[in-house]
Amino acid sequence: MTAEIEVLGSELPESKSVLTKEALAFVAALQSKFNGRRLQLLRARKKRDAEIAAGARYGFLPETQEIREGEWQVANAPADFQKRHVEITGPTERKMLINALNSGADIFMADFEDSLSPTWENIVDGQAALSAAIRRTLAFTSAEGKNYKLNDKLAVLVVRPRGWHLEEKHARLNGELISASLWDFGLYFFHNAAELLQRGSGPYFYLPKMESHLEARLWNDVFVHAQELLKLPRGSVRATVLIETLPAAFEMDEILFELREHAAGENAGRWDYLFSAIKKLRTRPGLKVPDRSQLTMTVPFMRAYTELLIKTNHKRGAHAMGGMSPVIPSRKNPEINNAALAKVRDDKLREVNDGFDGTWVAHPDLVPIAKEIFAAKLGEKPHQKERLRSEVATTAEMLQDIAVPKGTTSEAGARNNISVALQYLASWLSGNGAVAIYNLMEDAATAEISRAQLWLWVHSKVVLEDGRAMSAAIYTQLREEEVAKISSPHIAEAVKLLDGLVLPEAFEDFLTTGAYQHLP
Repeated sequence: MTAEIEVLGSELPESKSVLTKEALAFVAALQSKFNGRRLQLLRARKKRDAEIAAGARYGFLPETQEIREGEWQVANAPADFQKRHVEITGPTERKMLINALNSGADIFMADFEDSLSPTWENIVDGQAALSAAIRRTLAFTSAEGKNYKLNDKLAVLVVRPRGWHLEEKHARLNGELISASLWDFGLYFFHNAAELLQRGSGPYFYLPKMESHLEARLWNDVFVHAQELLKLPRGSVRATVLIETLPAAFEMDEILFELREHAAGENAGRWDYLFSAIKKLRTRPGLKVPDRSQLTMTVPFMRAYTELLIKTNHKRGAHAMGGMSPVIPSRKNPEINNAALAKVRDDKLREVNDGFDGTWVAHPDLVPIAKEIFAAKLGEKPHQKERLRSEVATTAEMLQDIAVPKGTTSEAGARNNISVALQYLASWLSGNGAVAIYNLMEDAATAEISRAQLWLWVHSKVVLEDGRAMSAAIYTQLREEEVAKISSPHIAEAVKLLDGLVLPEAFEDFLTTGAYQHLP
């Protein structure tokens, strides 16, 4: 008999409906069976990181060559998961849930990960809000008295649990903290999987931050066991994997193969991918990474990655999903708005012409333009999987050569990174994980790019455009000047966190791991 989960978080209004004895027993069963493997896989990450730091190169795995060269395909997508032209993403906060589901997008990815600050209240209330949305009872009244309710036609719901590296600090089993992945997945699946199937949909997920096909195998085993425990048909789950780490780019085929009876495709998680590339290759001699604004989707290593993703998924009958457009249109400034929409249009045109089956946006106002672009290319077709992109020949070196031709590093770029990271951290500490900064929607992934670049520039003494070598002293001076421009009750904590991510010789794998300890 599995021991009971000890809930360490405070009693909340939604605790009784979310944290039922049966739901916690379900999560406990998953934790007992799979947490040991999760920890083993995290140790394997560290081992590979050490090998790369010692000079090893990434490459396609020789032991899985047969999988890459074999003729196999993933399971066919359910009817309501075939057309995914436009997907909108955001946290599981009630107002945002309603607006996103009503947005006209084909899919809404409700996020427990990068765009959610995982306070205990946000995690518990997010689960309750999702259950209410599925049952069409979700409503919200703002402090100003504005009422929000669900339309008759809604986007199809997909949920992103937190990554394998994270733990839920408010729940413990046998003295160990619960895997945040199993916590988020388990509660949502227990309360909603059968209900979704009865309503003609299903339990659909986005899986973040994986680094190997063995981590995908673990997710697949979790899905199989969860379906067995609740006596649901095997294959009810559909999962789209975010290819957002550099190691995963070398195992796209293998990841799909492991999940093939549950796989729905892969997504070019561009912002986390940029962060991962910097993080994984940071010790490589002579590595140069220019200002964040120059890390566009058209630079060579990003083209190599996205084209390989399309080719791989279409060969396997899976959806190839494009990346997030973080641009936020301005309803007050026509000039900013026009520039923002032009950027989005260019980005989405590139994606649909490359062969992607759909794309991501961060704001409801961007849904119509993305839908228009994909409809103009695809018409009534739900996807373009017939575009096999057989001409694409991506090599291992193309994926890990992250040089940017004519790339430059500037004081302005450093200031922007400092300001964005500080503003985001301060907001995250206040409980908000999706933050509009300089007309871009910033989340944990984009903040990770900013702090990773700062660490690299300081420790490699990168030469700025003005001829100065970046240093801890210059960083500290710029940080002090940028702090003076920010008003937030959490700014002092944010400064301490950012300094701890930039100045030490050791590189922290994820900013959210340490910052999480500051959340209620």
